[in-house]
Amino acid sequence: MERRHFLVSTIGALGASASVFADTPSDKLRVAVIGMGGKDPQKGLGRGGSHLSAWAERDASGPRDRGSEVKNCEVSAICDIDDAQLAKGLKVLEGYKVKTPQTYKDIRKVIENKDIDVLSIATPNHWHTLMTIWGVQGGKDVYVEKPCSHNIFEAKQIVAATRKYNRIVQQGSQIRSSKAVQEAMQKMKEGLIGDIYMSRGLCYKRRDDIKHAAVEPVPAGVDYDMWNGPAPVHPFTRNRFHYNWHWFWDTGNGDLGNQGIHQVDIARWGLDVKFPVKASAIGGHFMFDDDQETPNTLNCAWEFNEGGKRKMMEFEVRHWDSNGEVSVAPPKRGETADTGGSGGDSIGALYYGSKGYLAVDSYSSYKSWLGKAQEPGPSGKEGGGHFANFAEAVRKRDRNILNAEIEVGAASTILVHLANISYRVGRTINFDPATLTITGDAEAAKMMTRQYRKGFEVPSKV
Repeated sequence: MERRHFLVSTIGALGASASVFADTPSDKLRVAVIGMGGKDPQKGLGRGGSHLSAWAERDASGPRDRGSEVKNCEVSAICDIDDAQLAKGLKVLEGYKVKTPQTYKDIRKVIENKDIDVLSIATPNHWHTLMTIWGVQGGKDVYVEKPCSHNIFEAKQIVAATRKYNRIVQQGSQIRSSKAVQEAMQKMKEGLIGDIYMSRGLCYKRRDDIKHAAVEPVPAGVDYDMWNGPAPVHPFTRNRFHYNWHWFWDTGNGDLGNQGIHQVDIARWGLDVKFPVKASAIGGHFMFDDDQETPNTLNCAWEFNEGGKRKMMEFEVRHWDSNGEVSVAPPKRGETADTGGSGGDSIGALYYGSKGYLAVDSYSSYKSWLGKAQEPGPSGKEGGGHFANFAEAVRKRDRNILNAEIEVGAASTILVHLANISYRVGRTINFDPATLTITGDAEAAKMMTRQYRKGFEVPSKV
């Protein structure tokens, strides 16, 4: 993304002082985990819990016999708008026997703390860009969950802010750090399956009926105004809160932007493309009568034309029982994926070339089939450390080390937004890769951004 395409605001009240860690790289890396989250808030935490565990395993204040190399890190703070979730976060850290962190309910107070070097963001999607921009303006490096933005405008701004303030920012596309998947990408680049003309991503993930939730008082200990942040405020219901916020346009991006963004990213990676010229999506909300706004079944397609060479990418979201495709298939009974997914899900990407095809699944593994006879070709299975990759880049002050640097994450996220916009307007949309704008369709172009609440605006001017 060329810098001339982006606009960001002035630093404002937060200031742009560099973090202390950036000036003294021999010090420990002091991390604030933002957002505890959770599919089932009664039982535990979701991605926020994963962030806590990843950093606690590298926390030098705890025991050194966890089987994970100590990276001289420290979970210095945790932040969530829900007191109950904060308590659960502290409980997770107690299990690692690390120093008790400071607790916050307001991200702005975290950023004001000059003793914090890194924000590790696991909040709902509608907060990702603004928190990251506030963070880099305040001199922090940022690990932000996927998708890094809620819309196309934000995808532009998050990259612009990262460049302006020269920070290290990684999107949580964990499969980018898989050694096996990296090997698969290198082999395709070397010509293993020949001239690749198409990739296909799969998100066949069983999602249950969320039913209808009644309006009720905001639970005690919840700062609902801060939870909404940049998004419009709706009357509180359980369906618009923990995890189910994914299925509402004001806060989420459907399963295409939830699980699907991982596979969109690796499908784009293997196809070796950046921005499309066309995007199209059809689908709907099938089977269930519930509160969900986003589609639970979706077929997407993007056309690319880079250097005069046309390529195509497909993606499919299914929400219920499904078969798999090639080796991207449901695991055997009782088996679960090593990274991402669960029993019964088919999640991955396929690549089609002139000499064969290749499949990457959610187990950090790949297989290939070559020639007309489709003989088995190279394969592999090995994971990798995405948080460790980020920590290394922060310590070395080198964004080129990152496996999912924010510009990479933003490019894949834009594909998600284009497909969702096409679905919502009901037609194919044209996209200009040079200006990163939707052309010839005012209704669709309007969906590239949103109206922001006062005090929570994603900045648009330098």
